Amino acid sequence: MNATVQFIPHGIAVPVATGTRLIDAARAAGIRVETPCDGAGTCGKCKAKINQGALHPRGEEHEGLTQTEREAGWVLACQAVIQGDLQVEMASTSNDGLRIISEGQSLTVELDPWIRKSFDAAAGITRVLAGDSVIATEPGDTTGRLFGMAIDIGTTTLVSTLLDLCTGQELGLTSSLNPQARHAQDVLSRIKLGSKSEGLRKLHGELIEELSRHAAYLAAKAGIAVAEIYEAIFSGNTTMLHLATATDPSSLGKFPYHLNLQGGTHVPAREIDLRISEHGVVYLPPIMSAYVGPDITSGILSADLANQSGTTLLVDIGTNGEIVLSVDGQLTATSTAAGPAFEGMNIVCGMRASRGAVELVQLGDDGVRVETIAGAEPVGICGSGLLDVVGELASQGGLDKNGRFLNNGASHDKPWRDQWETVDGRPAFRIAGPVYLTQKDVRQVQLAKGAIRTGIDMLLKANHLDASQVDRVLIAGSFGFHLRTSNLIHLGLLPSGFGDRVEFVGNTSKSGAQAFLLNWHTREKMKDIVAEVNILELANDPAFEKAFVKSLQF
Repeated sequence: MNATVQFIPHGIAVPVATGTRLIDAARAAGIRVETPCDGAGTCGKCKAKINQGALHPRGEEHEGLTQTEREAGWVLACQAVIQGDLQVEMASTSNDGLRIISEGQSLTVELDPWIRKSFDAAAGITRVLAGDSVIATEPGDTTGRLFGMAIDIGTTTLVSTLLDLCTGQELGLTSSLNPQARHAQDVLSRIKLGSKSEGLRKLHGELIEELSRHAAYLAAKAGIAVAEIYEAIFSGNTTMLHLATATDPSSLGKFPYHLNLQGGTHVPAREIDLRISEHGVVYLPPIMSAYVGPDITSGILSADLANQSGTTLLVDIGTNGEIVLSVDGQLTATSTAAGPAFEGMNIVCGMRASRGAVELVQLGDDGVRVETIAGAEPVGICGSGLLDVVGELASQGGLDKNGRFLNNGASHDKPWRDQWETVDGRPAFRIAGPVYLTQKDVRQVQLAKGAIRTGIDMLLKANHLDASQVDRVLIAGSFGFHLRTSNLIHLGLLPSGFGDRVEFVGNTSKSGAQAFLLNWHTREKMKDIVAEVNILELANDPAFEKAFVKSLQF
C-alpha cells in the first residue's frame, strides 16, 4: 500500500510505501535532515510536525521531545512510521550562514612543493612530477598552471583552500558541514557506522562528494580547471582519514586500537574518487595514534611546537579533544572523548554555529545580554554561547560546584532571577526568546569540559608539572568565535592560573595542511617529530576515572 507525504513549506510531495520511516521519506524528497544519533531517537534534531495524516511511533517514548511538543503534534522523523497520507512540517535544518573558523596561526615556509612541472622545449611537452616521478605529460608549456588544495576534515566541519603552487598564493577558500554529521555525531559513532560495509560506503561517498564539490567550486571561482589541481592534503583526525580513504575503521574502536592506515603517504586521488586531476594525489600527514591524528600533526607543525622553548600546551577543542604538551620541544600528546556538546548537539536548544544561534551570553546588572550570529532573532544556541551561559551561571551563583541549578535562594537578588522557569515540569534558565538551558544541558557541558580538563591535568602530571609551570596555552580548533578565557576558567575547563597565558590560534589543522602542501620538506621533518612523540593513553591509566570525576566540578 502506498501513501503520499507532502512536506511544507518545501512544496514537495513524494509517494512512499506505508511502513516507511518519515526520515527516509524526507530524504527521498531531497530534504536534508540531521540525525547525529544515527536514528536512535535521542538527539531530537529531526523534529517534524504532523499537520494531517496517520503514523505511529517506533519503540519507546521519544527522548528528544518535550511533553508540550508531543501534545502539539511533533514527532521525531527517525522514529515515526508512515501509515497513510501525510502533511508534514519539518523543523528547520538550514545551515545558512554556518560559521566555521577557517584561519589559524601559520608557519612561514619556503615554497618547494612536492608537485612540480618541467617543460621540455625539444619535445614540446610539460612533465608533471610528484617528487622525482613523472605522473603525467601535457602538450605545450603549462608550467605556470600548478595548483593544490589543503583540506581540514573535521568531525563536524570541512574547510578547503586552493593554492597556487607556483607562487604560494591562496586563491580561494570554502567551508561546509561534514555530511557525515547527519548520520553520526562523534568519532565513536562514525567508527561504529563505518565498521559496516554499507555504512563505510555511505560515510566515504558523502564526504568525497562534498570535497569534490569544494574542488569544483574553488576551481570555478579562481578561473582554473579542476584538472589543474594535482595534489590535496587531507588533515583530520585518524578516524576521518580512515573514512576519507574508504579504509575500515573498526579496529579504532577496540583495544589495542590498531591502525589500518599509514600516514606520511600518498594515495592516488582516483582511487578514492576525489575529482581533481586524473593523475592527482592525496597526501596523508603522519599519524601519531588512533586518537591523536594528522590534524594534530598539522597543529604541531603550524605552531612550531617542536622548536618552542619553555612549556607550551596546545589544546584542540572539539568533539575529540586532543592535547599536546611541549617541554623545550619534547612532545607528549593525548586525546579525550569530549563529545558533541560543544557543537550544540545533545543540547535541547542546541544548534550549529549558523544564523540565529546565540553565540555570546553575559549576565550583568541589566539582566541577560545575548548576541546572535548575523544579528538575527535567536532560534537556538551554539557552542560558544553554551559555554558562555554555563560559565556565567557558574561564576555568578546560578550553579553550585556540582553543576546543580541554584534557582532558589542563591540567585534571588540577581537581575536575571526572573529567567528561572519550568519547562515540561523541570527547571530551566530562559536565555532569550525560545532558547533556554536545562539541567541536562549543564550535565552535557560538564562531561565535555571534564574530559578535556582531565586530559590537561593528566598530561601535566605525567610530565611532573603543575599549571603554574605552563608558559603558553594555545587554544586551537574551528570552535568558538567568542570563547572567553574567563568562562573557560569558571567552567573549570582550564586551570585558574592559565588566565593570562591563553592564545586563540584558530584552525591550525588547515594552516598546517597548507605548510605541508607548499613545502615537501615539512613532511619528512614531521615524520621524524611524530616518531618521537610520547602518546599518553588515558584509557589505560587507573587514575583516569578519579581524575575525571574531580574535573566535573565547576
